[in-house]
Amino acid sequence: MTLMQLKYAIVVAGENSLNDAAKKLFISQPSLSAAIKTLETEIGIDIFLRSKAGITLTPEGVEFIGYARQVVEQYELLDAKYVTKADAKKKFGVSMQHYTFAVNAFVKLVEQFGMDEYEFEVNETKTYEVIENVKNYKSELGILYLNDFNSSILTRIFDEYGLEFHEMFECGIYAYMSKTNPLAKKKSVTLEDLDEYPCLAFQQGDHNSFYYAEEVLSTYSYKRLIRANDRATLLNLMVGLNGYTLCSGIICEELNGDNYCAVKLKTDEKMTIGYIKRKNASVSKIGSIYLEELMKYKDNVME
Repeated sequence: MTLMQLKYAIVVAGENSLNDAAKKLFISQPSLSAAIKTLETEIGIDIFLRSKAGITLTPEGVEFIGYARQVVEQYELLDAKYVTKADAKKKFGVSMQHYTFAVNAFVKLVEQFGMDEYEFEVNETKTYEVIENVKNYKSELGILYLNDFNSSILTRIFDEYGLEFHEMFECGIYAYMSKTNPLAKKKSVTLEDLDEYPCLAFQQGDHNSFYYAEEVLSTYSYKRLIRANDRATLLNLMVGLNGYTLCSGIICEELNGDNYCAVKLKTDEKMTIGYIKRKNASVSKIGSIYLEELMKYKDNVME
């Protein structure tokens, strides 16, 4: 197995087409196909599934490409530092549940690199994909929450995937809503108060388990429940339907604007927001800067 073979496999995975990948690599399609087949034979797995519709990664291939990316990126860092003496392009990836403050921390991170060359990736996505992205090296860090309900299940999944969870801060539970909602001026509300309005939740796709829910109290029998795919849609529904979602209460007006508020929910429930990473993997310098930006929101946790 050579470094060149790993680079070939990574490009093919990104293009999902041997012909397109060959053009990008400036080699012939038969040569690329032979190189990939030789690699698969050597490692004893099928990295790609070939069909008339194109080429896709197998489950084993997804894991292999994750490791391959890590090896190639580490080589490029070594080459830049000790061989070419060039400044390596800075790389960092993070995945997160739908937290505005986590997105804003990413914005603050990027601002620190000014005109430097970098290749960053941010994924605001479903809980399952946050975990998968860290597992498969697509993201260095994953931002999500644990509570008494989901902790045992998710912790077991983390362990099976070779991941570990690190606590950052603990939060109470708040109803996040538009300031035009009739409940917006209350100091606190109960679930019974909220029953007259639609509860808004993030759709989790094929992994729509209570344990993957981004909102606490996911097993409560809501009278009105609307699932949506993205944060912008939820914000629109808060205004248009007086909907609400349950959250940490951390307000980020820089991105969402000042038309929304968080009202304390009368419950003893808590949620612990933290990050996951690969076990035995050190957090990179860029990752550490991102976590520092995240920790600045600890002072914004509402009591």
